[in-house]
Amino acid sequence: MKTPFLFPNSFKRIGWILFIPAFALCLYFSVMNVDTDALLQVNVFALLNDGLFGESKYFGVIRNSIIDELLLFCLIIGGIFICFSKLKREDEFISRIRYESLVWAVYINYGIVLLLAATIYGLPFMNVLFYNTFTMIFFFIIRFHYKLYQLKKAATDEE
Repeated sequence: MKTPFLFPNSFKRIGWILFIPAFALCLYFSVMNVDTDALLQVNVFALLNDGLFGESKYFGVIRNSIIDELLLFCLIIGGIFICFSKLKREDEFISRIRYESLVWAVYINYGIVLLLAATIYGLPFMNVLFYNTFTMIFFFIIRFHYKLYQLKKAATDEE
């Protein structure tokens, strides 16, 4: 079966290597309320930097902690590699499970966003938007692998 939009199977391992540590660190930083602003400060190019109490800067170099960006990149790239890497045995049924899991993840993700948009206001809503950048991937991974587990279990039960 042709699957032109999927990565090779070897990308799945890279995805897990990127995703799991980044997810654990994000969870740790959030739960423990760790201030990451002083960690890994480097000069970066900023298209726009809107200082909270300072003036806005456009197209300039600023000093910034890149921990948040690194974790976000690892979560998104790792998650995409996990979600969209071929399985060793990729067939029409797996494609259907992949499709249904993606639709399910979109519905769940935006249902939660709508609920939180109606109940969380002000600056805390920025956290909702931050987490929303990778929660759809997270929901897809959970549903897709759960369905694969069910399929594998049903196949072993028949034997």
